[in-house]
Amino acid sequence: MLAAQRQTRITEIVQSRGAVSVTELVDQFGVSDMTIRRDLDALAGRGLVVKVHGGAVLSQTRRTEEPGFEVKSVQMEAEKASVADEAAQLVQPGTSVALSAGTTTWALARRLRAVEDLTVVTNSTRISDVFQADPRPDRTVILTGGVRTPSDALVGPLAAASLRTLHVDLAFLGAHGVAVPEGFTTPNFLEAETNRALLATAQRRIVLADHSKWGVLGISTFAELADVDTVILDDALSEEAAAALRDHIDEVILVGPRPLRREHR
Repeated sequence: MLAAQRQTRITEIVQSRGAVSVTELVDQFGVSDMTIRRDLDALAGRGLVVKVHGGAVLSQTRRTEEPGFEVKSVQMEAEKASVADEAAQLVQPGTSVALSAGTTTWALARRLRAVEDLTVVTNSTRISDVFQADPRPDRTVILTGGVRTPSDALVGPLAAASLRTLHVDLAFLGAHGVAVPEGFTTPNFLEAETNRALLATAQRRIVLADHSKWGVLGISTFAELADVDTVILDDALSEEAAAALRDHIDEVILVGPRPLRREHR
């Protein structure tokens, strides 16, 4: 296979999956590690991919670009389902949780509807709607105020102020991007402020993400890697990326694919 053909195929893989590791490409094409790295250098130079530790991710035109909720909700559905299933096991009856806005945290919310005596703090109108549609007398849901973003997060000074006096057991946050050393990022300055406030409410801080978020950089970091206790991702994340995260985070959980639940929204 010629270099141009291989690079075209690599671009197609990254576009379909969002990310790919050097190891995966070496195995797939039967060439050396150095050859793949040269291919990625060439593609990065043309703006088709972004090189990250151990591989490459899909190039984004703007670090302030924020897809809407409906667009994101159909991306990486199986991976988000697996991550949400794993996260749900951490929530016991009587727990208080903070849930940031996002499609993975929204998937988690749907799995928490049967938890008894649950208190939920969220800045997501979508997550609030999940619980409102399936009410329980022993559940409390607190929705912050704030300015609404394209991903249906409520952000800004009002949201942050409403969180400062709250204290919860667990905080689950999604992330637009995960990178070393930049940490967890978002394309929205106000959302970064609100996410920091959500993290500050919790005894244990957990980030949920799928592997396509690796190497993606939003314009604002809302948490350093060491600021969180646990990160849960799907196991399509490269070994190199997982090792890089373990250098900074106490607990990195990688989950395999599980049957995708088709539930009514």
